[in-house]
Amino acid sequence: MSRLGLARWVIGLGVVLAAGSAWAGNRPFVGRWHLNSAESILPPGEPAPKDLIAEISQADSARVRWSLTVVAAQDQSNVETFDVIANGKFYPINDDTTAAFTVNGSLLQSTFKGPNGQTDTLSCALSADQRKMTCRGAVSDGNGRTTTYVDVFDKM
Repeated sequence: MSRLGLARWVIGLGVVLAAGSAWAGNRPFVGRWHLNSAESILPPGEPAPKDLIAEISQADSARVRWSLTVVAAQDQSNVETFDVIANGKFYPINDDTTAAFTVNGSLLQSTFKGPNGQTDTLSCALSADQRKMTCRGAVSDGNGRTTTYVDVFDKM
């Protein structure tokens, strides 16, 4: 998986995780989540991972902490851990990407900025039973081209 492709999965998952503050006390995002590739809609040309699992240890209004395991189509596995402040301000999530999270009622919105002017704006919501997360996003390449996508995750 390309660096940008992994960053997009990390970005989408980070947004999903930060949404936990909207349901304080219930912590529906803590646990294991699996990408539902059959229900997700990738941007054109984006390679689908063979597997993607997130282990979420904290998701509240102060912080989100998680590890992400991505298995590429060639069976290459990459595990990364993250710790993000969830207060609406931009903070680095890796060497070249910053992110800001905002929770407004039951809607979570985020904006990510990449090193070359790329942005990723994402809004996530839970299903009524809190077992499925649907995240709708738009990626801008910094040159005026925008692509939309939908990431769907199932709670394990």
